[in-house]
Amino acid sequence: MVLHFGTEYDTAEEQRLRQDTNKERYWKRWGPYLSERQWATVREDYSGNGDAWSDFPHEQARSRTYRWGEDGIAGVSDNHQIMCIAFAFWNGEDEILKERMYGLTGHQGNHGEDVKELYYYLDNTPTHSYMKMLYKYPQKKYPYQELIDKTAERSRLEPEFELIDTGLFDEDRYFDIYIEMAKNPENEEELYFRVTAHNRGPDPAPLHIIPHVWFRNTWSWGYEDRTEVPSIKLIDQQFTGMVYETHCNKHGYRYFRFDTSPNTTDDIEEDVAPVPLFTNNETNREKLFKQESDTPYTKDAFHRHIVDKEKGAINPENTGTKAAAWYSFVNDGGIPPGESAVVRFVFTNEKPICTEPGMEEVADAQTDEMIDERFNEAEEFYYHISPIIPNDDLRNIQRQALSGMLWTKQFYHFVWEEWAHGDPANPAPPEERSGIRNAHWKHLYLDDILSMPDKWEYPFFAAWDTAFHTIPLAMVDPEFAKKQLDLFTREWYMHPNGQIPAYEWNFSDVNPPVHAWAAFRVYKIERKMYGKTDVDFLERVFQKLLLNFTWWVNRKDAEGKNVFEGGFLGLDNIGVFNRSEPLPTGGTLEQADSTGWMAFYCLQMLNISLELANHRKSYEDIASKFFEHFLFIADAMTFRTGTKNQIMESSLWNEEDGFYYDCISWGEKNRIQLPVRSLVGLIPLYAVSTLEPEQLARFSSFNKRVQWFVNNRRKISSRNIASMEDRGKSERMLLALVSKERLVRVLQRLFDEDEFLSEFGIRSLSKYHEKNPYVWDANGDKHVVDYVPGDSNSGMFGGNSNWRGPIWFPTTFLIIESLQRFYLYYGDNLTIEYPKGSGEQKTLASLANMIQSRLISIFAKNEKGQRAYNGGNEKCNSDPNFSENIQFNEFFHADEGRGLGASHQLGWTGLIGKIIYDFSISLPQNAPRSKQKAAEFFFDDILYPPAEERKSRPLNHFRRRSSSARSGISLLNRTESSNKLREDLEKEAEYREKIIEALDNFYLRSKDDAEESYDL
Repeated sequence: MVLHFGTEYDTAEEQRLRQDTNKERYWKRWGPYLSERQWATVREDYSGNGDAWSDFPHEQARSRTYRWGEDGIAGVSDNHQIMCIAFAFWNGEDEILKERMYGLTGHQGNHGEDVKELYYYLDNTPTHSYMKMLYKYPQKKYPYQELIDKTAERSRLEPEFELIDTGLFDEDRYFDIYIEMAKNPENEEELYFRVTAHNRGPDPAPLHIIPHVWFRNTWSWGYEDRTEVPSIKLIDQQFTGMVYETHCNKHGYRYFRFDTSPNTTDDIEEDVAPVPLFTNNETNREKLFKQESDTPYTKDAFHRHIVDKEKGAINPENTGTKAAAWYSFVNDGGIPPGESAVVRFVFTNEKPICTEPGMEEVADAQTDEMIDERFNEAEEFYYHISPIIPNDDLRNIQRQALSGMLWTKQFYHFVWEEWAHGDPANPAPPEERSGIRNAHWKHLYLDDILSMPDKWEYPFFAAWDTAFHTIPLAMVDPEFAKKQLDLFTREWYMHPNGQIPAYEWNFSDVNPPVHAWAAFRVYKIERKMYGKTDVDFLERVFQKLLLNFTWWVNRKDAEGKNVFEGGFLGLDNIGVFNRSEPLPTGGTLEQADSTGWMAFYCLQMLNISLELANHRKSYEDIASKFFEHFLFIADAMTFRTGTKNQIMESSLWNEEDGFYYDCISWGEKNRIQLPVRSLVGLIPLYAVSTLEPEQLARFSSFNKRVQWFVNNRRKISSRNIASMEDRGKSERMLLALVSKERLVRVLQRLFDEDEFLSEFGIRSLSKYHEKNPYVWDANGDKHVVDYVPGDSNSGMFGGNSNWRGPIWFPTTFLIIESLQRFYLYYGDNLTIEYPKGSGEQKTLASLANMIQSRLISIFAKNEKGQRAYNGGNEKCNSDPNFSENIQFNEFFHADEGRGLGASHQLGWTGLIGKIIYDFSISLPQNAPRSKQKAAEFFFDDILYPPAEERKSRPLNHFRRRSSSARSGISLLNRTESSNKLREDLEKEAEYREKIIEALDNFYLRSKDDAEESYDL
């Protein structure tokens, strides 16, 4: 049940989630688990040189069987991807049947790989009881070659040439195709589909809608008996529709009932009947390799039959391992302008019959009712998750962000042993392939549903991305969020030496150690929102992270000085040099961010230890270990021993600039800083935590060790920037890498609009370097770091992301949390001028809120009704068929807010869903008034007593009305529990009405005015 200020509410979706968690019903067995690009992935690459983009190009995707997974448009599969359902379209003009999304490869794009389609994830629930996606399909011929050619003409300094730039959407000559799926509440194995295609253009236009069903090919590799190949066959066909029967060992018998579709032309009463199409999911070897195919009916048969009109391409026996139902809306020129075509079908485990004559409208109504009911339950669920969002625009943004994260789940399959050595039924891979990548990850055996960064541009997991994914995911499905974190610590993922795999291009790369932070945040979010304290999860992950922490200490602290290297740490091109390769200068790169990350990691492990100590007393000793380790790291950031009898100050901190820099070391006495003002120097801010007096009183053994360290290691504690002896607000003890003086100096740069502070968030590189680029001459090669607010001007790491200026959500999210944590210690006693030069002082909590508002302004409509991420595109901002559909980019232009990089990076940019939630509850009147309330307010902390004792205390019924209740939006479609929630919220909302009105106006005024009036 979702808890709102201590009051419990329940919805149909939450009941399904509980049933799935308790394994009473398997609601998540079927979901949106197909990739949007399986071709050109590392898993499908069997080349000798590791060039995945060239080894399996798009041109082969329709004809060549995948080995490790499947892709498709709005694709649905079971959780082991045995059976797949997806959609194909044809406008009568395209040279290729549209069975999958198209985009440019890493070689073709001027900023790396780039999908060239327009699609939006509009709705989804955690159990996938309801899903909705929008695909915008042009009515003219798709410009495959034009996209390639125009992009080839552009340099890295120019913007990408997108599909909308081709003019295909001019005069609205396109179809809005909405794809919906709903589950039967009485039978989670029964799925209802509805495809609605609207002709937005001025003239009639033909459209072919072809739902596909097929089995992933598991039988062609030499591991399975080919006599047990699954099958699909036509078992009934009437003028009212048709029925397919499928069979496999995993699912037994399943059925599809495809109904006829109402004709879109008034003068034709006869419905559009689906045409059965059958083939096999087998490679067309004759076409690709000039070899005899295993079957005359191959994977590309539907393209050849429909587009090429090739006779004999499909199986006339109406059986195979791949099938489709072909609906053609072509009469009188096609779908009339302003009209729609609708296709409905059902997938079930109960054998159906064709719809009886005269009952077509009844069958349609039953499907519509099933889908509409699930939609209403989705409305109710998201309303309960965030009932206090101040306006409908923000509610829409959050809904699409969270729904998009649920859409970007994907079945990920990879077995190193089979991938590395090839399959028995196929030729062995080239010998030189064995040493190309991932040779040390022989233990990997992955067969799971994972949260992807982007199912087209990044259809593979990335370890630190996943950690950020889990924060908003925990709001809607904490069990799935926990499982993501749990999996990466399991023995079939984590290396025996303790390293967590990074991503498939190089599992050995090093990502920032954010796993512990994410685990603890997910644990607390679930406790706060759902009332569940899952100590077993936290303890299980923590124990495995002890191995990972040890790996970091042993492998990334080369000289044992508590100053860490780490490599690129997910920040691609942020450094002067490629930080994943040996320095051209020689020496070792001592990294401010790596050391900051390890201090951050240390504090997260300390926090988890103390939480577990509430339940298992023995964890006090482990907390002491991480407490001391953190202090040694903190000390090493400034002090290091030069000789046995002398202490040399040789710091990553630059006193003159008031900033942290990386440092090249050629030995203790030969070191030089790299004065680049980047996110690298802000990351030490992340390493901050507070020890509450209640914690010290409760954990006597830990408290004794703390006091012993303060008293007996005074050389560290007296000079240490962690400020051990000074107590802050409410007698808190501060653990931080930065002293108050250094914090102020860093924040002065952070909130300077000529440095890090952008109108839309925090820049990853100071704007100072726009006029003052940093240049290093290494052996005649010039290495330049300059301010690049948009796409990368460098080819480092493929050039598809840029950390030299743009705004990134994950790192900014941690800055927000750091400011809030510092506020717990300093309270109102520390203020910073915001922005620099304004003369206005703000508390750290208020500064955190200001950053949230700037991030929100990337997506929210401004006073002109425009969204910054659209980059001024008039159609996207003003056309009602575009303006309410949101895309969530990978990163954002530092000066314009324009979306850049991957266009569906629902992974960490999905954090906007949590940011909107946090921002909505951060009203001035809700500011915490006690030390416990402050910790709960910002970090969902529970100080004392533990969760079990807390249940007996009176609940805080602190609520606000919802925007929908205020605005008079109809709630007739909500269930009784939703109406009950509305009524309860309204009872105590009267005296908050002015506050909410002020928040509504927040988005109607200019940003400066809003920020001026909105200070905690």
